[in-house]
Amino acid sequence: MFNLRTHPFAVDAFFDHSLVLTYALPVATLQPVIPDCLALDSWNEKWGFVAAAFVSTRHLRPAGFPAWMGRNFILAGYRIFVRYTDMRGRRLRGLYIIRSVTNKRIMSFAGNLFTHYHYKTADLKMSGPTGRILVSSKKERIHIEADCSSEAILPAGSVFDTWQQARRFAGPLPFTFSVDEKNNQAVIIEGVRESWTPQPINIVQEQVGWLQQKGFAEKKLASAFLVSHIPYHWKKGRTEPLSLTKKSSA
Repeated sequence: MFNLRTHPFAVDAFFDHSLVLTYALPVATLQPVIPDCLALDSWNEKWGFVAAAFVSTRHLRPAGFPAWMGRNFILAGYRIFVRYTDMRGRRLRGLYIIRSVTNKRIMSFAGNLFTHYHYKTADLKMSGPTGRILVSSKKERIHIEADCSSEAILPAGSVFDTWQQARRFAGPLPFTFSVDEKNNQAVIIEGVRESWTPQPINIVQEQVGWLQQKGFAEKKLASAFLVSHIPYHWKKGRTEPLSLTKKSSA
């Protein structure tokens, strides 16, 4: 049976700014959150990672449509870094999205119609950069202040020793994975960007209420990166029967 929630067409968009905060959590905490067909993309076999991405997006539309027909919105996305072994035996690195929040109801409706990304609508705001980036939402209990004007240093208590190590978990990764449980299949979406050079950034304040609510109280801020002015393209999603896949190893 045809299922709309498989990212059934390619999509284009433009990212004005994308601020990504990556949090480290023990592997044992994150492992139960992901589907059996995925494995955590871990660090030193001890840490898994959740990225909270805040994106000012313009002109999101089906590929081939003119930019003026696209939608502008703010997005907050919570993603776990994972690996997946496909039917051809390729080990793919990617993201498993556990929650998405937008400030536009139409985007929440469309997101839940065409994906398994768990969209909600909230009073999400994002401004910058003019030396600082501010992200806020009373409903989601989000308050983030990032400093673009000073040399970035790794957050205190980061599990990484260098920014080079942290860059591996900055995102986005080439693939996004979801599971269509009704039809027992994995959904694989490949993203394509023309250029992507994340810049380390200092976080002055950070509150992400949903991560606390989810039971991730022991999270450690591992890194934060900013990218700006990026055209982005997602290919049409493809599916694989879960019965023919095997759980990847980290």
